[in-house]
Amino acid sequence: MKFPSVLVICILSFHSFYGQNEEQSEMWKKAKEIHEKVITIDTHNDININNFTAAKNYTQDLNTQVNLPKMMDGCLDVAWFIVYTGQGKLNEAGYAAAYKNAMSKFEAIHRLTEEIAPDKIGLATSSNEVRKLVNDGKLVAMIGVENAYPVGEDLTNIEKFYNLGARYMSLSHNGHSQFSDSNTGEADNVWLHNGLSELGKEAVAEMNRLGVMIDVSHPSKEAIKQMFKLSKAPLIASHSSARALSNHSRNLDDELLDLFKEHGGAVQTVAFSSYVNLDKHNGYYAAVNAIYNQEGKNSGFMVLSRDSIRSLDDVEKAIYEEEYSKIVDKSSQKIKRLRQTNGPVDVSDYVDHIDYLVEKIGIDHVGISSDFDGGGGIEGWRDASQTFNVTLELVKRGYNEEDIAKLWGENLLRVLDEVEAVAKEIQKS
Repeated sequence: MKFPSVLVICILSFHSFYGQNEEQSEMWKKAKEIHEKVITIDTHNDININNFTAAKNYTQDLNTQVNLPKMMDGCLDVAWFIVYTGQGKLNEAGYAAAYKNAMSKFEAIHRLTEEIAPDKIGLATSSNEVRKLVNDGKLVAMIGVENAYPVGEDLTNIEKFYNLGARYMSLSHNGHSQFSDSNTGEADNVWLHNGLSELGKEAVAEMNRLGVMIDVSHPSKEAIKQMFKLSKAPLIASHSSARALSNHSRNLDDELLDLFKEHGGAVQTVAFSSYVNLDKHNGYYAAVNAIYNQEGKNSGFMVLSRDSIRSLDDVEKAIYEEEYSKIVDKSSQKIKRLRQTNGPVDVSDYVDHIDYLVEKIGIDHVGISSDFDGGGGIEGWRDASQTFNVTLELVKRGYNEEDIAKLWGENLLRVLDEVEAVAKEIQKS
């Protein structure tokens, strides 16, 4: 059982959403019992350092998909907070700016767990620490690094990041890094390294030595295959789904999935709408945008593209967002009708990926992630407070408690243990 303070909140939250016919009620009770018992881990949650201050922080129910109140409402035990840096120029100035950005995010996470809310959430760097914090009645923060760009060309920075709590890292993001080609190269078939650079190969060895899980969610297919060949420890995909179900370059095809099964890693299925069902996602949002554009036209307001919004200064953006919110309000009834006939990607679509991955590579190699506050979120799992809905859908599909425990966290913790064991062996030799 999880800690009483969270149990009370979970029970109140769940009863506000459910309680239909007898069969549904029994299934809900079974799901609730499992959800309260297993350790639930979401391996990818982005952060904004402005939400880690004394005045504004995750102890408050901010307008973020993840914060401590939402984690408690959804019985989400562990959130991997992400030290993300966008890809910039491969030069000394770019590396310096990236390093500064990364350090600001490490500092923010430590501030939350050490100064702002140490009584509510602790930082874990191992499976044992995760279990201890949960048993002590605390939420858990872990740290992943999305894009090794801030490492620069100095591999000793990987150890610095490890010492700050990083336990997984990807070697690229959107754009080729000094270490690895990115999946984004598929768009124009232009590659920088044809997989990993020599520095990238050295980084794989260094991550193995330290005990940092290698995350392959953003690198190119060729880079991923090379990482599997080089790594002495199993790999993870911290937030990716099955390409067979949604043909997006961020998803993993069957050839790569087979490598996870062969090498013992874990694929953390991601609740990112377009990665779950690209066609359904595009169809729904095209219809939504058409409604907004028509309402804007009727009101004498031009709805802008994302790129156009980014080009606005702060004052212009504030004015635009205020007027845009009025368009959204005026469109609410039309959007409601649209959702009934042509709804967005939902939890059922998401668990289709879990089903596929379990069938393809086995229950021991599949996990769960959201990419909350980084673009993730689907109908039914819009934020951490709705985490229980994933467990409920798994119970509906016939998964038992042992299966659900593996999916929600035990598989990921096993890989973390194995990576740590490899590191110890390397350090001995």
